Amino acid sequence: MEIKITHGSEMVIKFSGRLDTVSSLDLQKKIDSEEIKEDLVIFDMSETEYISSAGLRLLISLNKTLNSQKKKLEIRSLNDVCKEVFRVTGFNNVLTVK
Repeated sequence: MEIKITHGSEMVIKFSGRLDTVSSLDLQKKIDSEEIKEDLVIFDMSETEYISSAGLRLLISLNKTLNSQKKKLEIRSLNDVCKEVFRVTGFNNVLTVK
């Protein structure tokens, strides 16, 4: 698991590995330690191998927090496995996926 967060015109969160129960907790702590100044947060999943219900819960929570601050979350670069999880759960209709 590797987490990279960069700031600029948008905040980019890049997660590598399996986004499951254990790694979701670590990712949540990392996100909570960051000050989100940008209006757009991009969650780059180009190196995310798998996402569990805990990972989906984290994304919904982050989206809710950002929406309350008038900010946006975009999920980008899903692999085929993650695309299928998003499709089956309907999260592709709830979150902005590009």
